[in-house]
Amino acid sequence: MRVLIADDDPLMRLLHEEVLRACRHEPLPARDGTEAWALYQAETPPMAILDWQMPGMDGLEVCRRIRAHEAGDTTFVLVVTVRDASEDLTAVLDAGADDYMSKPVTPDNLKARLRIAERRIEVSLARKAAEEKLRRARYLAGIGETTLALHHEINNPLAALLTHASLVEAGLTGERETRDSVSVMAEQARRIADVVKRLSAIERERRAASVEYLNETRMLDLSAGTDTDLPGKSR
Repeated sequence: MRVLIADDDPLMRLLHEEVLRACRHEPLPARDGTEAWALYQAETPPMAILDWQMPGMDGLEVCRRIRAHEAGDTTFVLVVTVRDASEDLTAVLDAGADDYMSKPVTPDNLKARLRIAERRIEVSLARKAAEEKLRRARYLAGIGETTLALHHEINNPLAALLTHASLVEAGLTGERETRDSVSVMAEQARRIADVVKRLSAIERERRAASVEYLNETRMLDLSAGTDTDLPGKSR
């Protein structure tokens, strides 16, 4: 796991780096808050260890910026500081940090915090994977529903059109019946054209924004504004 380390004290950075490497993690060291924020934006690591008091941008400001980042909701943030008053802990939590560690930092304390972070990150990744699986399942359900709607929307008028066309082609209709059949064929062709037109509009909307099937909302609704009954038949 890549871990961002932000501390203006080189000895503290070295301690963090050694413990991280011993735990088979990859340290990403930064000398101050400004450098840490730039490094986070470039690498978006799953964990950040931030010293509170640093020149320029302090650790809490870096934490707030991480939380506002598009990848920041899953980043585990550990704030390290000499402060230990209750109001200090409140300030850390208000900034969005997941954990808090007081100085002086010992290897054992840091290892314990790393184990907490590892478990939290595993749970977060599992949750995201489950949410993505559910989103995909709903998307596929929407595709299936759309396929059924398309079958009904196009197959019925197409069947009517082909039936009347076959009668006319076989010479089984008189002059009046032929005119009626041509009228029916034209109407059914217009119904099919209307479905195709709406599909084209949906495709344009899909290109402009991602298609979702969430909150019990159908991904595509082809039934609005179209009568799918055949002449002389009920649905």
